Amino acid sequence: MSAVTDAVRTAAPGGSLGQSVRDSLVVAKRNLIRMTRIPEMVLFGIIQPVMFVVMFTYVFGGSMQIGSTTDAGVYKDFLMAGIFAQTVTFATAGAAAGIADDMQKGLVDRFRSLPMARGAVLTGRTVADLVQTSITLLVLAIVALIVGWRTGSADPTNAGRILAGFGLLLLLGYAFTWIGALIGLSVRTPEAATSGGIIWLFPVTFVSNAFVDSSQMTPWLRHIAEWNPFSATVQACRELFGNPGVVQSDAWPMQHPVWASVIWSVLIVVVFRTLAVRKYRQADG
Repeated sequence: MSAVTDAVRTAAPGGSLGQSVRDSLVVAKRNLIRMTRIPEMVLFGIIQPVMFVVMFTYVFGGSMQIGSTTDAGVYKDFLMAGIFAQTVTFATAGAAAGIADDMQKGLVDRFRSLPMARGAVLTGRTVADLVQTSITLLVLAIVALIVGWRTGSADPTNAGRILAGFGLLLLLGYAFTWIGALIGLSVRTPEAATSGGIIWLFPVTFVSNAFVDSSQMTPWLRHIAEWNPFSATVQACRELFGNPGVVQSDAWPMQHPVWASVIWSVLIVVVFRTLAVRKYRQADG
């Protein structure tokens, strides 16, 4: 911890923005080093989505109707964008628990005593979580390929579209970690942060087009699902990956899923970063 303290104290002058970036990177480095020393954090974060891939593919595949077919292969390709999106959003719980743990141990109070940007502690934490999410997403993509997931075309010129899809997933994951940051600052214990960081994710991820064709839902539930920010990213990824499930809909997010995904994610970052930093400053007293 002394290395982090020394690095922050000796940050070179260069304006508030420059200092904020440097401080955020120092905090991010501290959290990444902590992850390498506790590898089970990354391991358990990988095991859960891999289990989802296997269970949904082999247990539900063949019983889910996508369009007019119940073909297991079609459902497998339909499913993966939803699993990818669920994986990145579930990083919210880890962000919430990590910040709550630092608060409980008094580490955040030590950071407050240093001449550093107030938002750097939270930004550094979310950046470190983004790196961990990227690793998990990479492993999950490899597992998906092993079980038979394929993009719509093997044309190398589509590599940019595929990368764009994963970029949207990481943007969504980063946005949701700011929700986790706010939760972590608002509760007293890491256990409460874990519960609070994950319980609301179940309706968000399941009342969506991630695992079922939303066109088969009742009208009022379909309307909620189609305007769900989570659904916009899933739909955008299916479009970019060339997978089935890009259904016709009058809802604007479903007609323009890429734009809707970017807008929703940026809006979530702006709103919840503002609230989280304000909460941090209020706790500073």
